[in-house]
Amino acid sequence: MRFEKLLRRSLLGLTFAGLMAAGAMAQDADSKPQDIKNDKKDIRQDRRDLRHDRRDRNQDQRDINKDKRDIRSDRRDIRKDNRDIREDKQEIRQDRRAGDKNELRNDRKDLNADLRDRNKDARDLHADKKDLRQDRKDRNRDQRDINKDKRDLRHDKKDLRHDRRHK
Repeated sequence: MRFEKLLRRSLLGLTFAGLMAAGAMAQDADSKPQDIKNDKKDIRQDRRDLRHDRRDRNQDQRDINKDKRDIRSDRRDIRKDNRDIREDKQEIRQDRRAGDKNELRNDRKDLNADLRDRNKDARDLHADKKDLRQDRKDRNRDQRDINKDKRDLRHDKKDLRHDRRHK
């Protein structure tokens, strides 16, 4: 009696295992075309991401170049303002010696205006340097994204080749 019970349970277990294996094989055969389809979809998405990241990186590089031009322009303005300040101080000294009060007042106004211009240009220079740092960070981040997308694309192509070979 016990032997029959053991045999019956064993056969039932083997039958169940066989059915599960057959179901898995049937599902695996159906999933190959789906795997290939998903791999192609992944490849398209990776290529799209790569295009967008390259576009972003190129725009960031253009921003960097513009910031560099702005920095050169600001430095040129600062040098010009410093030259004007030196000239105004020299004129103020000459007006003091000559005792010309009216001219002295005008030269002091010019000096104050030139100082304000120089300080504004210095603030602009600082802001442009800050923009340049941020644009470089953005460009480098975009380059890292490009490298990651290339790696993903490579893996997806490899997966697609593997799925096609082992249909």
